[in-house]
Amino acid sequence: MELSKHYEAAQAEAHWYKHWETRGYFRSTPDEREPFTIVIPPPNVTGVLHMGHLLNNTVQDILVRRARQEGKNALWVPGTDHASIATEAKVVKMLRERGIKKSDLTRDEFLAYAWEWKEEYGGIILEQLKRLGASCDWERTRFTLEPKLSAAVIKVFVDLYKKGKIYRGLRMINWDPEAKTVLSGEEVILGEENSQLYHVRYQVEGTDEWIVIATQRPETIMADTALAVHPDDERYARFKGKNVLVPLVNRSVPIIFDDYVDMAFGTGALKITPAHDPNDYALGEKHGLQVIDSLNEDGTLNEACELPEFMGLDRFEARKRMKRTLEASGNLVSIEPYRTSIPRSERTNAVVEPRLSLQWFVDMKALAAPALEAVMTDEVQFVPEQFKNMYRAWMNEDSIRDWCISRQLWWGQRVPAWYVAPSEDNELQTDLFFVAETEAEAYADYHAYCEKEGVAPSKLIQDEDALDTWFSSWLWPISVFDGFENQAELNYYYPTSVLVTGFDIIFFWVARMIMAGYEYAPELVPNRPKFPFKQVYFTGLVRDRLRRKMSKSIGNSPDSLVLLDKYGADGVRFGMLYSAAAGNDIVFDAPFLDATNTKVAN
Repeated sequence: MELSKHYEAAQAEAHWYKHWETRGYFRSTPDEREPFTIVIPPPNVTGVLHMGHLLNNTVQDILVRRARQEGKNALWVPGTDHASIATEAKVVKMLRERGIKKSDLTRDEFLAYAWEWKEEYGGIILEQLKRLGASCDWERTRFTLEPKLSAAVIKVFVDLYKKGKIYRGLRMINWDPEAKTVLSGEEVILGEENSQLYHVRYQVEGTDEWIVIATQRPETIMADTALAVHPDDERYARFKGKNVLVPLVNRSVPIIFDDYVDMAFGTGALKITPAHDPNDYALGEKHGLQVIDSLNEDGTLNEACELPEFMGLDRFEARKRMKRTLEASGNLVSIEPYRTSIPRSERTNAVVEPRLSLQWFVDMKALAAPALEAVMTDEVQFVPEQFKNMYRAWMNEDSIRDWCISRQLWWGQRVPAWYVAPSEDNELQTDLFFVAETEAEAYADYHAYCEKEGVAPSKLIQDEDALDTWFSSWLWPISVFDGFENQAELNYYYPTSVLVTGFDIIFFWVARMIMAGYEYAPELVPNRPKFPFKQVYFTGLVRDRLRRKMSKSIGNSPDSLVLLDKYGADGVRFGMLYSAAAGNDIVFDAPFLDATNTKVAN
């Protein structure tokens, strides 16, 4: 190839990148040299290169190229994450455009379309990373849903279940009514929004007295099972032992006294709806309250609301109608403007519902202690060190919460649990299940159970849910080397040298990888350190000139490829790094980009 006499970034960079790849300069295999290993934070298979990727991957590239200069056996492992919710949404959209409904397909038929989509679009971001100049060992590219990595996920699920560290339970979770699935905390975005506060009065049963409460969600009133006040609130002391009538449905519910209630907020009285609020659910468990779930999985009201005119209505339409209905009943005192924090799904932008649901969970307290100690003692070093405080706040015994790992999706590793199929005499027996790596093993366990109990065996049905994507990626530093089936490479490359990531996933990914390392490294590579990486380098977030985080919903992120075309990869990378002290956010403004050159990565 003949190069131009004048330097043209695109031409020169393409030429040299092809030269490097052809010569195998990025390739690594175990040898006698000291290894230097980085595993890429796997971008979503639905993604394209954005400003955060530019920053993160530039830092990784600098570290791995420097290690090569120092004579180390440097390996940068690339790969992508199957991104359960985002990918399934893309596939459903593709099918809709073809006139096909997901509900008309079997699971296998849907997955065939999903793999078709993945093969066509799933590698775009990796090609864009090559355009950035990333010196990954592309022959080692991994995908979290490929067979070997999926086998590792299933093996770990079964192992943790047998150890008592995975369980199935009825718990309060985050629910996306549009995607109809559980969400992780990382997938819930809180933002200040305008709302309204409804002041509604509840009659004290058997009296002419009323207690006024304030609620943002009047559509859940019909599911109330108590009214709560503070034990020291003299305004309500005389009502101890009494009940109130829930407006519209006239259900008699107790007035409970609990110091959870803030006497200074509103009227000092709270409606308690255990099925639709996590704090209310905790109070309900404490006081033995009834739980009434009045919402369907799509966010419409069900028959439990007891009002025929509201059944089937969307929750927000029901909220509007509640104004007229409460006014007509004489229970509405007033409505005032209200600014509050609203949780929305990162994937669909739907308002997230707290929902009581039977799901699979990881007991995080059983895994957290060694992972917390590792960071606090600098066995795993955080750079900058200030993020240890954030990590400790997430990981301490008082604040850590169990991890919901089941998702109501088809794209992902399927939960390896089998239930006894329904028959003419019984429904699906969800309280009797067999966890195993394969269906054959599940049947073997089931037949042994039947023989012991003296019952005739029936058919087994596998759990319909898929596992949370993070339940794949928390194994990444081990699974990319196929460490659960062969420890040859793991013995050489593990632990990795450094992880480069944003601080916004410090708990959802970083902490969980450390937990997985301390849980499995001792048995897989007993002569190697337990931690998955020695150092974690946290980059900041890239923000616009108004200091807003660049995001898809705002549409404030420039097209990264336009930047690369205009300034070249080296120019863009130098500019980003020149402004990027560890852990500090970058304020980025590109005034030369007009509206046609600014788009949202999808």
